[in-house]
Amino acid sequence: MLIVARLLLGMGEGAAFPAATRVIAEWLPATQRATAMGVINAGTALGSVLAPPLIGLILFAANWRYIFFCAGTAGLLWAIAWYCLYRQPDGMNSRDDNRVVDPAPASWSSLLSSRKVVGMVTAKFLTDSAWFFCLFWLPKYLYDARGFDIKQVSYFAWIPYAASGLGSFLGGWFSSKLLKAGYSLNLSRKLALGMSAVLMPAVILVPHVPVNFALLLFSIAFFGQQSWSGLVMTLPTDIIPISSVGSVAGLIGFGGAMGGALFNLFAGQMLGHGSNYSVLFAIVGSLHVVAFIVLLFTSGVLHPPTSDTFHVPGKLASR
Repeated sequence: MLIVARLLLGMGEGAAFPAATRVIAEWLPATQRATAMGVINAGTALGSVLAPPLIGLILFAANWRYIFFCAGTAGLLWAIAWYCLYRQPDGMNSRDDNRVVDPAPASWSSLLSSRKVVGMVTAKFLTDSAWFFCLFWLPKYLYDARGFDIKQVSYFAWIPYAASGLGSFLGGWFSSKLLKAGYSLNLSRKLALGMSAVLMPAVILVPHVPVNFALLLFSIAFFGQQSWSGLVMTLPTDIIPISSVGSVAGLIGFGGAMGGALFNLFAGQMLGHGSNYSVLFAIVGSLHVVAFIVLLFTSGVLHPPTSDTFHVPGKLASR
C-alpha cells in the first residue's frame, strides 16, 4: 500500500511543472518568464526548508499519521482552489507579440524527432541525475562519511536547500534582467545556463575538505543546480509554440525523473560494491557541464517560434 500511495503521489507531482510551464507561456512575456519560473522552482526549496520543523510540530501535537493527513489535505485544498480560480488570459498573443499559437499541438513523433527537444530532455536527464543524487544522498553521506547523527543532520542539512531556493530565483532574475537590458534571447538564456552549470563541479571537492567547507560546497552546487533547473524549464516557453509547451515540458520532466531514478540505482550499486563517495561526486560534478555542451550543440540559436515551426513534415523544425 505504501508503494502504491507513493506511486500515486509521484504521478500527481509529475504534472505540476508542465502545467506551470504552460501557464507561464500563456500569461507572461519573455522578459518575465525566467523570473517567474525561478519563483515557482524556489517553492520546492522553501518546502524542503519548512517541512522538517512543520513535521516536528505535528509529531509533537499528534502521531505520525497526521503528517500524511495534513500534507494530503493541503494538496487537495490547493488543487480545488486552483481549479476554481485559474483562467486562461483573453488573447494569448496580447502578452507578447512574438508568440505564435499553433492551431493544434504537435504530434509526439514530431516532438521526439526534434533536435531541440531531444537536447533539452537529454540535458535534464543528465542534470537531474546529479540533483537527485545530492537530494537523496546528502543525509546519508553526512551519516556515513562525516559521522553526523540525526540531530546534527536536522541542524545543518537545510542550509543547501535554502541555497537552492536562492539560486532558483536569482538565476531566473539574472536571465530576465539581461533580456530587459536589450540582449538577445539566445545570450540571455545561455549565459545564465552556463554560469549555473559551472557551479556544480564544486561538489567534486566535497570529500576532500572539512565538513564546514563541505556544506558550503553543497550549497554552491545546490544554488547552481536550481538556477539551471528553472532556466531549462523556461526554454520551452521561449522556443516552442504555446500549443505544445506543456507536452515538451512533460518530456523534459520525464527525462529528469528517469535520470534521477537510474543514477540513484547506479550510485547504490557502486557504493555497495566497494566504491567510495569521491568517485560519485566526481561524476556528479561533471554532469551539468556535459549537459550544457549538449544544449549548445542541439539548441542552435534560441528565438521565438514562427508560424511554420511544426509545419515540416515528420519533424519539428530544427531552427
